[in-house]
Amino acid sequence: MRAAILLLLPLAAGCLRPPGNLAGKYDDVNVKQAQTEPREGAAVRWGGQLVSMRPGKDQTCFEVVALPLDARARPQPSDRSDGRFIACAPGYYEPTVYVPGREVTVVGALHGTTRGKVGEYDYTFPRVDATTVHLWPERTAERGWSPPVSISIGGVF
Repeated sequence: MRAAILLLLPLAAGCLRPPGNLAGKYDDVNVKQAQTEPREGAAVRWGGQLVSMRPGKDQTCFEVVALPLDARARPQPSDRSDGRFIACAPGYYEPTVYVPGREVTVVGALHGTTRGKVGEYDYTFPRVDATTVHLWPERTAERGWSPPVSISIGGVF
């Protein structure tokens, strides 16, 4: 039994890595820091929950509530947020797919800030020029973490 567990550990560890399009080295800057001290060109990997999106002529921009990321770079359900950010990516993204409430992780470079509103509140959004917008599958389990690997032992009784 112990040998089987030891053999499965590398497999399980592999499941806890970010997808290839999200892997890499990123600058240690969060949304709050970028609001007050813009770091032009800093490489970031941020994620969270979509609030809205707007396709434009040559790009699509997403408003995202930032959430902490897990080991796979997926946003973790949380009541804690560093704020909101805007991520703009080249091309068209379908509004019926990228709907409010869906989880995304974006990779890109910081490009200043954008003034806007959250309700009636004046808000400064850090802007990310996104090279990747990763849409996560909808969660199917009740709230909480589900292991990415399952083990079963079959037999006839």
